[in-house]
Amino acid sequence: MTSTFYTRFGKRWFDAVVSFVGLLLLSPLLLLIAIGVRLTSPGPALFSQIRTGLFEKPFRILKFRTMKTASQHSGSLITAKGDPRVTPLGRWLRKTKLDELPQLLNVFVGHMSLVGPRPEVPLYTSHYSERQKQVFSARPGITGPSIEFDEEELLASHPDREHFYASAVMPAKLEVQLAYSANIRFSEDLHILFHTLRGLFWRPVPRSPRSRSFENLNAVSSVSSHASEE
Repeated sequence: MTSTFYTRFGKRWFDAVVSFVGLLLLSPLLLLIAIGVRLTSPGPALFSQIRTGLFEKPFRILKFRTMKTASQHSGSLITAKGDPRVTPLGRWLRKTKLDELPQLLNVFVGHMSLVGPRPEVPLYTSHYSERQKQVFSARPGITGPSIEFDEEELLASHPDREHFYASAVMPAKLEVQLAYSANIRFSEDLHILFHTLRGLFWRPVPRSPRSRSFENLNAVSSVSSHASEE
């Protein structure tokens, strides 16, 4: 990763300020979603899971629970479109990405960044090559350079989802994330944040040049990785 004032100091200060303001402004929405999750299915409002973070240190990621409680620790780590474990409200939260909002707390305390490589579960990161482990030089992000791809829909079309994810989707995602991690810039982070918000509230986000590695995924048989509850 290129060492600049932004990567050494600016990015962390930007994350801390924006996440703090975001938590304050969005607190009514966070409370409403938490109440909705509790009222529509038995179990806690939040879901947490161990992910691999900066310098390979594990941390506990937070999300609003989108699955039935009994399903959280059973079945595949991969969640595809139409997964019966997902609750009706959870399906909407995942589609709108509102289930990711509690990660603002992860950002505020320093486990994550607003923009960065999406964090994976140790089951997958333990198999990274030395080159792929370079992605751990950057804090994982709530959103990242491959946000526009609907992994759940892509995975739903393959019978062996675990194998397809590990052999095709994850390596392609890592190539995109390694390119980002090697040259982190404030302008690029703003660009990704803008396109993420535009994709959520206005219209689909067009593919970026860094996302071309995804175009041949179906010939090899991508979400903010969609491990269980992602």
